[in-house]
Amino acid sequence: MLKIKCELVEKILVSAIRDSIHKNGFKNAIVGVSGGLDSAVVLALCQKALGARHTFALLLPYRASAPESLEHGKAVCAKYKVPFEVIDISAAVDAYFDRFPADTPLQIGNKCARERMSVLYDFSVRKKALVAGTSNKSELLVGYSTQFGDSAAAFLPIGDLYKTQVFELASHLGIPEAIIAKKPSADLWPGQTDEGEIGIAYKDLDIILHLMIDRRWDEGEIIEHGYALPLIRRIKKMIVNSQFKRTMPPVIKLHPRTVGIDFRYLRDWNK
Repeated sequence: MLKIKCELVEKILVSAIRDSIHKNGFKNAIVGVSGGLDSAVVLALCQKALGARHTFALLLPYRASAPESLEHGKAVCAKYKVPFEVIDISAAVDAYFDRFPADTPLQIGNKCARERMSVLYDFSVRKKALVAGTSNKSELLVGYSTQFGDSAAAFLPIGDLYKTQVFELASHLGIPEAIIAKKPSADLWPGQTDEGEIGIAYKDLDIILHLMIDRRWDEGEIIEHGYALPLIRRIKKMIVNSQFKRTMPPVIKLHPRTVGIDFRYLRDWNK
């Protein structure tokens, strides 16, 4: 149901990345490489679109990050011959929590995500590059991201690929098997996994999302496909409750033409 034509998808995404960079007057892309699947795929696509000389990676470990994450991040950069910098964010994050202690591990995870994006955007200026985001469609739809953290980017190359499709594309692109084989994790704390936090396996989540969003099936039709109503409604609630993460901040209308309401020109409208 979710099988993709990898060669065609690669061709489309490589062309779109190149267009997104060049139409905005840039030559370079910068990617936050976590050692996970999504960032590895985005790095590979950017390298194919722009070349290694115009692609840059940042590896941004925290002291609680799994050691293998840094190893895998370096491995994918080496495979695609992309220059990279390793910047440990532990001191910056811990300095904040030394003064304002965290109540939950999630607070630390969110702070790490935002600190990483802060560093990425600083380096985007240093490298004269646009930040290529690494969020996939599954994460975007259920809100599995940190607002102004990993959800922030200039553009999202794999934002319309479900996680299971990212796995398929990764194999096609030759992403190292060690990265493909491990359980998806945001590496927010030891032992954390994406599926554990979301509460459903990607193979089921992606099918339900595809039927609900792309095919616009109603609850009854999805139930007939073999899924329980409570699960369907839980996923629907996740989509609804995370809508604020997928839109620009709403503007309170006072003038005849208001940004985001009735002033919606495309970014290249005057070219």
